[in-house]
Amino acid sequence: MDKEIVMYVRSFYCPTVALARDVLNRYHIPYREIDIDADPEMARRVKEWTNHLSVPTIVLANPGEDTPCTDFLPRPTDRSIKGFDRGPMITEPNNRALENWLHKHGFLDKPYSR
Repeated sequence: MDKEIVMYVRSFYCPTVALARDVLNRYHIPYREIDIDADPEMARRVKEWTNHLSVPTIVLANPGEDTPCTDFLPRPTDRSIKGFDRGPMITEPNNRALENWLHKHGFLDKPYSR
């Protein structure tokens, strides 16, 4: 795969982060975590992207980088950002949204099907 998954997280427990880790680990998809509580610049970045310190914010990045590999859609104004597919970025997805996003980007053979 010519892209990598970078997941922005916080240092305290978050059930949505736990769900994302479970999906990624279940399918043996490698990913890298960035703790925004440990790096004020990363926290600023996530807040700029999501308007909050929303985790997980998951991006498709070029190897070794930590920003989206291409431009991403703006935050939606008519709905929550949770699970909104912004192209190379998704924030606070449920299992369905995450699996569909991973499928779209070639990390899974098929979309969500439960």
